[in-house]
Amino acid sequence: MGVRTRSPVVAAVCALAVVLLVTVPPQSDATVAAQLAAAAGQVKVTARVESAVVSWRTRARAYRVQLRTPNRKWHTEVTTPRRQVRVSELQPDLRYRVRILGKRDGRWSRIAGPSAWFVPRAAPSSPSPTPAPTPQPDPSQSPPEATTPSPWIEPGVTPPTQAIVSWVSPLGDDAAVGSEDSPLRTITEAWRRIPQGASLTAPHWIQVQPGTYSATDIPNYWEERHGTAANPIVVNAPNGGVTLTGDVNAFDVRYLTWRGIDIVRSGDTFHCERCSNIQIRDVRLAGGGSAHETVKINQSDHILIDGSDISGAYENAIDFVAVQYATISDNRIHHSEDWCAYVKGGSVGVVVQGNEIHDCGTGGFTAGQGTGFEFMVAPWLRYEAYGVSVIDNVIHDTYGAGLGVNGGANILMAYNTLYRVGARSHTVEFVHGSRSCDGDTATCRRHHDLGGWGNAGLDGQWIPSRRIAFVNNLVFNPPGVSSQWSHLQVADATDPPAGSNVPAPSLADDELVIRGNVFRNGTAEMDSGWSDDAEFWAANHVNDMTVDLVDPAGGDFRPVAGGHIATLASVPIPTHAWVDSAVPSVEPPALDTARPPGARRP
Repeated sequence: MGVRTRSPVVAAVCALAVVLLVTVPPQSDATVAAQLAAAAGQVKVTARVESAVVSWRTRARAYRVQLRTPNRKWHTEVTTPRRQVRVSELQPDLRYRVRILGKRDGRWSRIAGPSAWFVPRAAPSSPSPTPAPTPQPDPSQSPPEATTPSPWIEPGVTPPTQAIVSWVSPLGDDAAVGSEDSPLRTITEAWRRIPQGASLTAPHWIQVQPGTYSATDIPNYWEERHGTAANPIVVNAPNGGVTLTGDVNAFDVRYLTWRGIDIVRSGDTFHCERCSNIQIRDVRLAGGGSAHETVKINQSDHILIDGSDISGAYENAIDFVAVQYATISDNRIHHSEDWCAYVKGGSVGVVVQGNEIHDCGTGGFTAGQGTGFEFMVAPWLRYEAYGVSVIDNVIHDTYGAGLGVNGGANILMAYNTLYRVGARSHTVEFVHGSRSCDGDTATCRRHHDLGGWGNAGLDGQWIPSRRIAFVNNLVFNPPGVSSQWSHLQVADATDPPAGSNVPAPSLADDELVIRGNVFRNGTAEMDSGWSDDAEFWAANHVNDMTVDLVDPAGGDFRPVAGGHIATLASVPIPTHAWVDSAVPSVEPPALDTARPPGARRP
């Protein structure tokens, strides 16, 4: 047998490999430590009282914040679409580490961390009053009293004499006194000067002079500032011309009014968690098409968004989760790829009135949708939305339905005008809401045991809708525009899973009232989209009359004086008893019914 020899090229390559193996040393401990430090540096952790604020830069479609302690392996604490969250209920005598998983292309993988070990701060030693547990009414007893939101208190356009005022200007200095003649440079410094964690004893105003303020000029996290009705916090642009290019991310802030200050950026603009009595007035909030939600409010109460322009999300321009008592009025809400706006997660007592809602994908506005059970707030643990009133809105150019109810109760939709809606499906929908458990199984079980609808391990669309009134609305698709399949979508009954607490069968049309509306859409052969549709055909004008508006294509939706719509009488608003005896009832606004169907605003 002959001897096989290597070619000179192969021999050289092999020799080089031997040299590399011999001459390249293994990484030193210092190098490995530096690499770990770089990875940990991708996630920032700020320890707070029995909690921590966690933020990171790497982007993904969704995130899981995982914790580890010396005696417990990595576990998911929070699932979120945001790159900054507050993790609560941490023990001050334990060490924690944090890492972040991101979801890309349907898969979860680590994108940041692990962080260095940290220890949450202990609560102050001075005793604090313990809040009473949320009462769980006995369904056999009489229902709680009806509840209506308190009137909004306009803080005025100039600070009262007793206010503590900080002026901010791009030409200022953070070492200055903060007067109009000697302003601060950053909003961060002005916010820092407001006492933290205690009820304010005087109003605090931040007066921002014209200019553009970047993310480095505003707080990274707006938290724990407790204004009161008598002593609110006002962030104001007295001379206009103020734009922020960083987002506002707030936690546990009370009695804050945000007025005349625009946030324009590629991403989310305004987020408030566990906030109370927040007013957003006369602002532009634009996410540049890159916002997950342009405005997100969750686990909060008494929220006002008024006279503002909100746009630019690849999902929702406005997203309310577990919000109690709110008003969304006289805004322009537009250009989002999912619903323009929805209120869900047990949101209650929301009035949506006088808005222009347009150019969105899935639809215009829906009461309800789908929520992780752990994100809901007791006692509103059953329906996705309670006591929502949608009145006098113009909704146009939505690819999906203009209006919808997804798992709502005691919902009123009246005197709205829908124009060029539903091309992909239907003009209006009444369907079930969704419910899931997104990781916090202990809270899901606790909410289930309180009588809520859902449980750990359950995920699906089976939350019923009940006592919905859709009356005196105008749905007008002009020639050349039509919904694709039907006028409506009304879901059939479904069987909820065992252990969910949802009564079977689950209905989407339980005591649904659709009357006094005008539908001009498609042809005479268009299906209703409702299996029990006798009232739909008998109690509404469906393709049987001329719709004469001044100039809807040009944005003027008023009925022509003396025309068919202007002289059409409305029907009475149905009175529905409150559906859920376990929660306080909400009264809808009083309406003037001596008017034709459709929105009153142009």
